[in-house]
Amino acid sequence: NLDALHKFATSSILHDQLPRFILHSSLFTHHSFPMRSRNLLALALAPLIVFPLIYSSARESPEPELKIQAFTNATIYPVSSPKIENATLLLKGDTIIAVGPSDQIDIPADAQRIDATGKTIIPGLICTHSHIGSVSGADSSSPIQPEVRVLDSIDVRDTSINKARAGGITTVNLMSGSGHLLSGQTLYLKLREGNTVEDLSIKLPDGSLAYGVKMANGTNSIRDNGPFPGTRAKSAALVRQKFLEAQVYQKKRAKHLEENDPEKIFERDLALETLADILDGKRTVHHHTHRHDDILTVLRLKEEFGFKVVLHHVSEAWKVADEIAAADVPCSLIFLDSPGGKLEARDFEWRNGAELEKRGVLTALHTDDPINDSRWFLRNAAIGVRAGMSREKALEALTLSGAKILDLDKSVGSLEPGKQADFVLLSGDPFSIYTRILETHIEGKQVFDLEDPQDRLFAEGGYGAGQNRQATGCCFYR
Repeated sequence: NLDALHKFATSSILHDQLPRFILHSSLFTHHSFPMRSRNLLALALAPLIVFPLIYSSARESPEPELKIQAFTNATIYPVSSPKIENATLLLKGDTIIAVGPSDQIDIPADAQRIDATGKTIIPGLICTHSHIGSVSGADSSSPIQPEVRVLDSIDVRDTSINKARAGGITTVNLMSGSGHLLSGQTLYLKLREGNTVEDLSIKLPDGSLAYGVKMANGTNSIRDNGPFPGTRAKSAALVRQKFLEAQVYQKKRAKHLEENDPEKIFERDLALETLADILDGKRTVHHHTHRHDDILTVLRLKEEFGFKVVLHHVSEAWKVADEIAAADVPCSLIFLDSPGGKLEARDFEWRNGAELEKRGVLTALHTDDPINDSRWFLRNAAIGVRAGMSREKALEALTLSGAKILDLDKSVGSLEPGKQADFVLLSGDPFSIYTRILETHIEGKQVFDLEDPQDRLFAEGGYGAGQNRQATGCCFYR
């Protein structure tokens, strides 16, 4: 009985009588022990018996009760269901336990109540394509480098992460650049507070890291010399050849696992292993592509090798929207304030989102930060609405669609009971230019507060906003 054990371990009987018990044991009554030595040794040994008993009792004590929070009287957009006026979001620890009209939510007496009258709550924003955290990937040695992991290059103290939180972003797909046909493995992160990149990493049910693979085509990966391709046709040929090699590796690996012979050594190849995982459907290809012909090349390779792919950017999606829909391939769009910057984005159209929505294509949005600042992510969707997207699908594109693309929709992307408590508190309508992001919460914990002077610095800019350490006199401070 643990209660009785704890009472015994902390009782005066134990503290007073145990030394006497030890003192009168056969060991200490031996004639070779003087009385003074017996007393001192008994007192010294008593804690060795007492402390394990107390520690054992403490270990078995129940976990502390999870904190319950109720955000009341808000306008809530669950995303998976229609907007709710005068609503309550109820959390327990890191999990949503209820969302609905305030007069229908039973709030426990011990809950912390936060009055959100006049404010709006939406799910945490999900950026499916970002370069915050000083992320980098492949080098100039080869155009295809599947073995590279951006995990090994992310700085979780970089101020770009603070700015993303200020923009209401709670989940990101961090990836390397598009100067390669394949620049490495991406990484899915929660922008929670943490000391290491592992603290922010999202884990799959088997304990492994959640990530995809970054690929690209078009002008970015074309070079005049070296191992890189000089034309679009050569780009596709190099990718095709590498996947053919991966198919051979895939079969060898499957045979080795089937034989299950510990005496046989299987020589791993990290590059081909990653491609084999793609062929096995374990990893998603996130493919940078702009021009309509480049988009069709990706669809052709997807059909040939059967891998799961998301089309990113797709500046000319409006030209081949029917083909994208027929291939049942999701898209991650970026809306630019001023189209231009590269020749292959010349025919970019704001109506991309509307055209894909008409055809039922799963469509998310991304910042490509620093191309679009993470603090203005909501504005991307507002531009899509202006060009014909429905408000519902535009908000989905910021949240639930991104979660689906990253295979995380069972835990994030909408405000539903059982999902993680990732949400953003706004001052008004999500698509109004006058709306401010007031708070960002990840797994029930606040990671951004506009009322906090340091957080406001990241939201609005100013001296030190772009620096990890800010000078003042002779010293530095965070």
